[in-house]
Amino acid sequence: MLVILIRTLIIYIVVVLAIRLMGKRQIGQLQPSELVVAMMLSELASIPLENNGTPLLTGIIPVLTLLVAETTFSFLTLKSRRIRKILSGVPTIVVEKGKIQEKELERLRYNIDDLLEELRTSGFADILDVEYAIIESNGNLSVFPKSNKRAVTPDDLNICPAYEGIPYVLVIDGVINQKNMDYAEVTFEWLLDKLKEYDIYDISDAFLVTLDSSGKLFVQKKEKAKVKNK
Repeated sequence: MLVILIRTLIIYIVVVLAIRLMGKRQIGQLQPSELVVAMMLSELASIPLENNGTPLLTGIIPVLTLLVAETTFSFLTLKSRRIRKILSGVPTIVVEKGKIQEKELERLRYNIDDLLEELRTSGFADILDVEYAIIESNGNLSVFPKSNKRAVTPDDLNICPAYEGIPYVLVIDGVINQKNMDYAEVTFEWLLDKLKEYDIYDISDAFLVTLDSSGKLFVQKKEKAKVKNK
């Protein structure tokens, strides 16, 4: 039993590291070659788990081989547009200037029901609202509405909103993120003084603290801290 546990943990770590090194794409965003590698990884990793008599390297070596192959091809796609086109394909316009491109749908074996379903999923129930629709190389559908159907932007109203950056997460679950503190150019003493305004006198009692570009703090106290301080 202990041997099975150790073998499973080793394979698990190897596969996780392999997928981690492949990049941060989600399953729905995988290119064809990446999807094939993901499927093969699961199959190859299961071989030594199904039979304890099978050497562990029987699963590890193919996994590492796939990792090297995928990393190599990924590098080549960065350097060569031709290789990128072969391995990943190219986006295809299936709705152009409001007109469905039947030949492209037929070439992709993508029926009209699939197209309408994807349009509805994207928030477009009426094809009349769509100016362009593009099937990306990863299979996702990008939809561009007609100008009179898109959401109003500040430019349309001649409004210039204030800059909105990404809020800095200063504290998570009672632990300070010093890197973000440095980015935000705030000190521990400043943070502690601010937290006192929220009845928090110990950093460990803060569940989440963020600071946005306008200097506004979001502070949430830990539930246990609330009970403790009552």
